[in-house]
Amino acid sequence: MSSTYRRAPTTILLPDLVSHCKFDLHTDRNHRLVTVESKNWMFNGDPDLDEAARRAFRGLKAGRFAAMVYANAGYPQLRSCSDFLNWFFHLDNLSDDMDDRGIDNVANVVMNTIHHPHTYRCSVRLNRMTKEFVFSLGSSWFLPFYADSSFYTRIMQTASPGACRRLQETLEFFFQAIQQQALNRASGTIPDLASYISLRRDTSGCKTTWALIEYAYNLDIPDDVMNHPIIRSMGEATNDFVAWSNDIFSYDEEQSKGDTHNMIDVIMKEQGLDLQDAINVVGEYCKRAIDRFVKDRATLPSWGPAVDADVRKYVDGLANWIVGVMHWSFETERYFGKGAKQIKATGLVTLRPKTV
Repeated sequence: MSSTYRRAPTTILLPDLVSHCKFDLHTDRNHRLVTVESKNWMFNGDPDLDEAARRAFRGLKAGRFAAMVYANAGYPQLRSCSDFLNWFFHLDNLSDDMDDRGIDNVANVVMNTIHHPHTYRCSVRLNRMTKEFVFSLGSSWFLPFYADSSFYTRIMQTASPGACRRLQETLEFFFQAIQQQALNRASGTIPDLASYISLRRDTSGCKTTWALIEYAYNLDIPDDVMNHPIIRSMGEATNDFVAWSNDIFSYDEEQSKGDTHNMIDVIMKEQGLDLQDAINVVGEYCKRAIDRFVKDRATLPSWGPAVDADVRKYVDGLANWIVGVMHWSFETERYFGKGAKQIKATGLVTLRPKTV
């Protein structure tokens, strides 16, 4: 009797998503300034970050990321979005090493800070950073609680009530989802594809960043428009592309740590595919997500000139996320280290050895 030994792959080939995306890439002219100021805010918010963590945040290039996905926003709005992305990646890093109870504790700090910024007190640094981020959302998002009684007037001048509500609600969804992710990780559970896709749409955090599109461009889109099936479908397609492409780009790091909350692992298990074939399948899913977005964009209904103008800016903001996250993923050092530029050119990734 003979047996066939299959050597574990040492390299993977990334699917070519760049050539499939026809959206123009925009980068805000203030990307250098916002990078410096947002980095300083991050470091001052958590002075106990060690040098390795500080190097990682410098390599993250969240300021440039914000300048790509919120291009042409006013500088105060761009700065707040950059702070949020830095804060959100910090939160993501913290949650990766937590169980569901730890995540619940972090969620309580963050959500109580957001819902009760002037009465909730906590010694955790995340509380202070969250509060500073909340207060930084334009000079009038929550700051008027301190300043004067013109809170509701000022909030309408910056983030609309709908955008603020969506930000709060979607952060709640995010924490619920990453708690489930932590439970899956602890039990070694790899969900079926449909369950994974549903969960991933919240663990991605994208829904919160879509609310920031409204804030960044001073949009006031009625709830019935935001809930229109075409608008929701475009947000979902963008979310899927961002999340699934991230699963491809982050796969090497995650596999080295034994993390299986990844669409590639789900498809390997469910469809019985090897690693490269599963990556190719996820790549096709990503391309189809772009195609869905393009198709929906061509069929947008009209709600009248004023609303249509805001909707166009919102949809352009989603498109900026698709093209921006794709190119930023090869500029940041988060996924491919110093070799990101070469990997973008060749698509070839040498897998790291497992550390677990």
